[in-house]
Amino acid sequence: MARKTEALAELLDRDPRIWRGRRPHSWRAPVIPSGHAALDAVLPAGGWPAGALTEIITPAQGIGELRLLLPLMRRIAGDGRRLVWVAPPFEPYAPALVQAGVEIGRMLVVAVADRRRDLAWALELLLRHPETGLVLAWPRTLPPSVWRRLQLAAAESGALGMLFSDGAAGGTTAALRLSLGVCEGGLELRILKARGGFGGARVQLML
Repeated sequence: MARKTEALAELLDRDPRIWRGRRPHSWRAPVIPSGHAALDAVLPAGGWPAGALTEIITPAQGIGELRLLLPLMRRIAGDGRRLVWVAPPFEPYAPALVQAGVEIGRMLVVAVADRRRDLAWALELLLRHPETGLVLAWPRTLPPSVWRRLQLAAAESGALGMLFSDGAAGGTTAALRLSLGVCEGGLELRILKARGGFGGARVQLML
């Protein structure tokens, strides 16, 4: 019995993809600070999970979801890794990104001819690439098998995948799931699921 317990503990320590229903004494999965102290305070280990997917559920586009991620974009580009936008629903406005301090020389915008046919494999390829630091995509919905493949690809490269959805797919394999809502002066974030922690936390950010 003791040997099985030790083997289980070793497996849990070795593979950060395994979700646990309670917060471990020492959460060691890599994270990147979000740039928002109030948000980091409620995220396990204090930041966005690296080498993993984050699902961001938004009721509409353009409510401030990109302002939320500006500190992360600055950090990723500043570290010399690629910042990839995949089939964005709008053209990224380069002057605004430059003004916000994002190094757009490290940014790629990837179009896909047929979203239904090409989006999933394009995301997997980009997430797995060793130069990729951050992938932004708006798939809205994806089959569970695709979520699992993308999660493995991100874990392989250490990249962060930020996927915006409408939440219709229900539970996904994303390491972190959160929903956004508008509040006065900013956004209200509700954490629905967090690998290595508990869901249910709410935080308001003035952006």
